[in-house]
Amino acid sequence: MNSQTKTCGLDSLIFDNRFIRELPADPQTANTRRQVFGACYSRVMPAQVANPQLVAYSREVAELLDLSPEDCESDDFTQVFVGNRLLPGMDPYATCYGGHQFGVWAGQLGDGRAINLGETVNRRGEHWTLQLKGAGETPYSRTADGLAVLRSSVREFLCSEAMYHLGVPTTRALSLILTGEEVIRDMFYNGNPRPEPGAVVCRVAPSFTRFGNFQIFAARGEIDLLKKLVDFTIRTDFPHLGEPSLDVYLRWFEEVCRRTADMIVHWQRVGFVHGVMNTDNMSILGLTIDYGPYGWLENYDPGWTPNTTDSAERRYRFGNQPQIAFWNLGQLANAIYPLIEQVEPLQQAINSYVETFEPGWQAMVAAKLGLNVYDPATDDALNTELLILLQLVETDMTIFYRKLAQLVMDAELSNDALMAPLMDAYYVPEQLTDEYKTRLGNWLKSYIKRVQSSGIADAERIKIMNAANPKYVLRNYLAQLAIDKAEQGDFSMVSELLELLRHPYDEQPSKEGFASKRPDWARQRPGCSMLSCSS
Repeated sequence: MNSQTKTCGLDSLIFDNRFIRELPADPQTANTRRQVFGACYSRVMPAQVANPQLVAYSREVAELLDLSPEDCESDDFTQVFVGNRLLPGMDPYATCYGGHQFGVWAGQLGDGRAINLGETVNRRGEHWTLQLKGAGETPYSRTADGLAVLRSSVREFLCSEAMYHLGVPTTRALSLILTGEEVIRDMFYNGNPRPEPGAVVCRVAPSFTRFGNFQIFAARGEIDLLKKLVDFTIRTDFPHLGEPSLDVYLRWFEEVCRRTADMIVHWQRVGFVHGVMNTDNMSILGLTIDYGPYGWLENYDPGWTPNTTDSAERRYRFGNQPQIAFWNLGQLANAIYPLIEQVEPLQQAINSYVETFEPGWQAMVAAKLGLNVYDPATDDALNTELLILLQLVETDMTIFYRKLAQLVMDAELSNDALMAPLMDAYYVPEQLTDEYKTRLGNWLKSYIKRVQSSGIADAERIKIMNAANPKYVLRNYLAQLAIDKAEQGDFSMVSELLELLRHPYDEQPSKEGFASKRPDWARQRPGCSMLSCSS
């Protein structure tokens, strides 16, 4: 180790590992796959890799951790955030949790390929947990190897940061690093495994605690441990609620419900489909967590899911996400019931999800349409008709809403003239029959009259719409093109997309190509249309 490495700014990171300091540890230290009882976590070391290579890092996340570009571009950074070296104060561990997968209780799951390096405290006193995904086996790996491939790691890294800049509550991503080793994966579980480049993503969040962390202890009857975890969570992540008590438990659960509702409203606003909303993939902080087989709605289809595992029942389809979040909160309520032992106050608390989601959804719809307020008397019918129209022909959701801001506000224009700004949103122009044009024209005229009756100035309408409707999202085919290049050793498109998605609401004239609708070649291509949980 040279002198430059020894004095690297990474060594100045301060760690305050509250989770492992205050909660019970797995008494067994061997890293063997097993059921872990009576513990919130197991200590485990990341796997060593031979030839790590930095692909990309997020400068905004680095700044959260008080790291400079020089720190992030050092060899020491690569060694630490691939798992080869521990900084002073790091104490790696994997957490124990359970969960409902596709609506069925799955028992113990846990961090099967996620290893928490520790909790760092920045200069502003903020706690950030650093977590490596793909850094090797843990006691919770079950039959898997604890590793991740470049394909899924590019998607997780880019989407974590894209969602943040879109204004969606999310975990973050610090870095993406190749391991220099190959990992065998059967991408579609169809008997065709192949070697893929291995990679590690460093994820960053105030906490990675999930609904499933509480569920596992309730399911096992480990109520003392359940109480310890709830109390710890309130004191560390919800200190504004006060010291844990029956009343605080209820207010805590209510806040979790409200945060979850806010997150889902944002998902629906930008057309994001999580793809695997199991309870173990639901953050207690209301953050989007675990970017696996996610996807972005391109043509508006509320029945679409990107997850091949969910292709039959479509439980986690776009249009069902609000209902699934509510169902998942019900499972969390069941888990904490032993601490409350009263159904009615829990029911009242969970109702806060609906009480938050409904006005949040209405405000979101109003913003997407450039209205200063949502009036159910007129806007319920207006929005319902629009969503029908978007489904009748193959219409790009992102482009349609963005281009709607360019509508000429003159209800006397012909249907063709009104539709002119929207034409880029249609995948199959031949679908635009005279009947459809008439129906869409009628809607556009109704919309114009609604805007005019609100008294909002056109410039203000456009400003509201362009702040709610992104021009750039991480389209499935763009992510796949970046993966294709990265697998050949060219990381330029990963960096280009990372920069592009830092400003998703800006025009960025030199990047117009990235705002284009899905090309025909990507319609059925793996990685662009459907994905599996294989990563």
